[in-house]
Amino acid sequence: MASLTAERVETQHGAKRSMTRRNPSRASHIANPNLASAGRSKIDWAEGQMPVLGQIRRRAAKRRPLKGMRLACCLHVTTETAHLMLTLKAAGAAVTLCASNPLSTQDDIAASLVKDFGISVYAVRGEDRDTYYDHIHAVLARSPHITMDDGADLVSTIHKQPHRFGQDIIGGTEETTTGVIRLKSLDAQGKLRYPVIAVNDADTKHLFDNRYGTGQSTIDGILRSTNRLLAGSVFVIAGYGWCGKGLAQRAKGLGASVIVTEIDPIKALEAVMDGFQVMTMKQAASRGEFFVTVTGCSNVVTAEHVARMKDGAVVANSGHFDVEIDLEGVKRIAARRQQMREHITQFTLKDGRRVNVLGEGRLVNLACAEGHPPGVMDMSFANQALSAEYLVQHSRRLEPHVYSVPKEIDREIARLKLAALGVSLDRLTPEQQKYLSSWELGT
Repeated sequence: MASLTAERVETQHGAKRSMTRRNPSRASHIANPNLASAGRSKIDWAEGQMPVLGQIRRRAAKRRPLKGMRLACCLHVTTETAHLMLTLKAAGAAVTLCASNPLSTQDDIAASLVKDFGISVYAVRGEDRDTYYDHIHAVLARSPHITMDDGADLVSTIHKQPHRFGQDIIGGTEETTTGVIRLKSLDAQGKLRYPVIAVNDADTKHLFDNRYGTGQSTIDGILRSTNRLLAGSVFVIAGYGWCGKGLAQRAKGLGASVIVTEIDPIKALEAVMDGFQVMTMKQAASRGEFFVTVTGCSNVVTAEHVARMKDGAVVANSGHFDVEIDLEGVKRIAARRQQMREHITQFTLKDGRRVNVLGEGRLVNLACAEGHPPGVMDMSFANQALSAEYLVQHSRRLEPHVYSVPKEIDREIARLKLAALGVSLDRLTPEQQKYLSSWELGT
């Protein structure tokens, strides 16, 4: 960290949350540069928990594999993301960052990236929709060679405005399940303009970030905002993908009785075999005390479901976009709405029952807490950094499709993580290698 040169760039001082629009002449748009000192302390604290990314950064600083590349990044502006930005910069890239969610930005981190490290950041926690897209446009206006997405908003914007953005693009990466779904839709329609690596689908990403990261950070967001006891409660989870599995494990470990809702018969069967009750959301609505959506789909919890919930029920979303809870429908059936705590909006129904929605229906782990721990984002962002290098090396041979992270990158990240944890592996002997590669040997 100390070897990185601190630079100053122009910022918009005292930007009002959700109100101040970006000035196009500004090199960055952040809430308050005076928060930089607090942000720098958090960045320093996380460094020791991200050894894989640290090794990649040290190697990249010597080799400069991204020299001359312009990267547009639309990611959650958090402590962990800061280390990815510093790694990309060390690799020689010109990096510009905007937020991938209006409520996920940590303003002190944004301030430190701008003030201490000279990275252009367009992100203000609580920014309105217009400002959010102003920021995306500002990042894309830098004519990037590579897009780095968390939800595919950069890719979506480029494809909606092809004459305005994306002329220099050689490739992109995507961090989330939701983003990969959007990209595969573009790909299936033959409309994807450039190759994109689905970082989310790497084993060292979804098996760990989605399961352990989302599982822990979602619970963290719920507990920080409500201070409610989970033990003895009924905890309803919509979706049993990797995020849902991790969340179910954590909720069960804290003493909750877990119910899973699903549309996929294989995942539903897996949830049953893992010891959880499985039923429809309509059935679960009258039983649950906590509800969390992790599906990547829209209108998973509707007004009809909320109308069945117990007094005091807590509803949260841990999917990428704020579409999983039908908040407009909930507003229509509510007699009253009030802010109970910083991140809790309470809807009182006509019969007096109260239902509490966390974080405005946005990502509860980031809207109400700090997101995933550095130790798990270490692997996710290592995939991002190495995938960007891969695109520079191989983009000319890649067609406009969605690609998996190359297995050699996935395995290298796993090896680096194990080494950092002090874990050793066995190796195949020559005899074992011969056995596994032959068909003649047997009983």
